[in-house]
This record gives sequence, C-alpha cells and structure tokens, in this order.
Amino acid sequence: MADPLVRAWRDPRGRAGALMLAAIASAAAVGPMLLPDPLAQPCVLTCRNLAPSLAHPFGTDELSRDILSRVAWGGRISLSVAFLAVGLSVTLGAATGLAAGYWGGPVDAGLMRLVDAALAVPRLFLLLLVLAVWEQVPVAMLILLIGATGWFGTGRLVRGEVLRLREESYVRAAEALGARRGRVIFRHLLPNTAGPLLVAATLGVGDVILLEAGLSFLGLGVQPPTPSWGAMIFEARSVLVAAPWAGIFPGLALIATVLSANLFGDALRDAVDPRGA
Repeated sequence: MADPLVRAWRDPRGRAGALMLAAIASAAAVGPMLLPDPLAQPCVLTCRNLAPSLAHPFGTDELSRDILSRVAWGGRISLSVAFLAVGLSVTLGAATGLAAGYWGGPVDAGLMRLVDAALAVPRLFLLLLVLAVWEQVPVAMLILLIGATGWFGTGRLVRGEVLRLREESYVRAAEALGARRGRVIFRHLLPNTAGPLLVAATLGVGDVILLEAGLSFLGLGVQPPTPSWGAMIFEARSVLVAAPWAGIFPGLALIATVLSANLFGDALRDAVDPRGA
C-alpha cells in the first residue's frame, strides 16, 4: 500500500492535491478555534454585508456573521460528512464484494442482483426521496444515508478484484494447506484489494462533498444555522449583487476541496493501475 502512495506523491498532480487537501483540512480543524463564533450576530443593522477587510477577511453576510468563520466551520462539517460517509460506503462495499467474489454461486448472484437494482435508481433521486420525509435531518442521519447509498459501485469493484485474486497461486496454496476462509479473506484477499479501495475512497470524497453541498443548497442537508458551504451559497442568492463575497468564498472553498481530492485520486489511480506503472 505504501508504494502506490509514494508513486502518487511523486506525481505533480498527486502532490498538489495532497497538499491542498491537507491545508484545507488543517484550516477546518484549527480555524474554528481561532475565529469568532460563526453563529454570532454582533450588529445586524450596521455590520451586515460588510466588504472584506482586516477585521473580516471574507466580509460578513446579511446577518452580520463573519464569513471566514462560517467557511471554516463549513469545511469541518463537509469534510466530516465526506470522510465518515465514504468510510461507511467503502466498508459496506468491501464486505459485499468479498462475500460475493469469494463464495460465488447463489451468494454472488443474490448480492449482485441487489447491486444492479440499486444502481438502476439514481443516487440523488433516492436521497431526495428519503430526505424529503424529514423536516430536520441530523448530521449523523445524513452521513448514514449518504454512506448507505454509495457502496454499490465499490461492491462491484471489490467483487471483480476478488474473482481475479481467488485464482492466484498463493490463494490456492493457502486453501490447499487448510487455511480457514476467514484467514484467506483477511490475510490474502482484503489486503490485495486495498489499492482499488483507497482509490475509490479518495475519488468518493469529492463526490460526497458535492452531494452534501447540493443537498444543503436545496435545504435537505445540513440545517441552518449550522454552517454549510451549500447552504451559504443558497443564502447568498439574494445579495449576490450587493455582497458577492457571501457566495464567492464558500464556492471557492468547495471548488478547491473537490479539485484537490480529485487530483490526488487521479494520481493514486494511475499509481495503482499496473498499466500506468
């Protein structure tokens, strides 16, 4: 696993993406401890829609809240949702793919038919259908729903890898020596699917960040007053002419985060792909 990461780091795209993502994650982790309360409204009448300045580097919104503080908090929310949801989806996909690929037969057929049926329904439509039922969606529930609807492609990817690895000589030798199924799966199959899984997880981070921002923009994701990049862009619609910075800065943060995750994911995919080695 270290070797693909090293090759990805040597790729200029991977290095740039990793550094950008690390900087954004550090700002999201440390920034809220140093910046004002993102929910504070110090003077709604006189401090609303202030242009960027030394006191407020990103300006203020129509409720006089500091936009830099809200962007930092929004980054913490977006990255937390993305990493946790992707972790859940990768875990579910890996478990399903390992079971289908290793046991085969009816297990494989049943699980893959389930995956095919799930992939036939657009993920966004499914999330909109489920989220529309609740007026207020807790962040934990949002993470669970996004993670539970994002593992289908990962499951097929892992299944394909397991079908290939199952025919390798070292796997056959372990089975011939009487190794238990659990040992074969966790000692030989799972470690050798870690590369594709890591690529899928890295690329999935950008997708989930965009998905969470879109849902929050529609009012179905992170609920106000909790800062979220998508919700901030939605709230800035009415003042885009008078105070464009209210929508520009959360939009730039969203673009930079997704771009950095995709750059590193692309470099990692090329490092894992034997044809690109």
